Amino acid sequence: MLKTIMLLLLIALIASLFGGLNFLVKDLGGSNKKRLLYALGLRVTLAVMLVGTIIYGAYTGQIKSQAPWDKQLHPENVAPSSPADTPEQ
Repeated sequence: MLKTIMLLLLIALIASLFGGLNFLVKDLGGSNKKRLLYALGLRVTLAVMLVGTIIYGAYTGQIKSQAPWDKQLHPENVAPSSPADTPEQ
């Protein structure tokens, strides 16, 4: 569920980015830049929500690291990705 929310926020962030580009091009000659500023405010809000969701997921343990350098530093926090990654005994 958390990953779905993060994906939706990312898609909304990208859509807001292209919406702001559209407003920038359309309002190029005019002095009315309200739509561009609203798109910027929406993009900043979505980015803060996305970062907050990532921090929440990491804090609660719902998002686990699969980075290769974390396997050596913190093996207890790494999510198993495949049976080939487990050491044989």
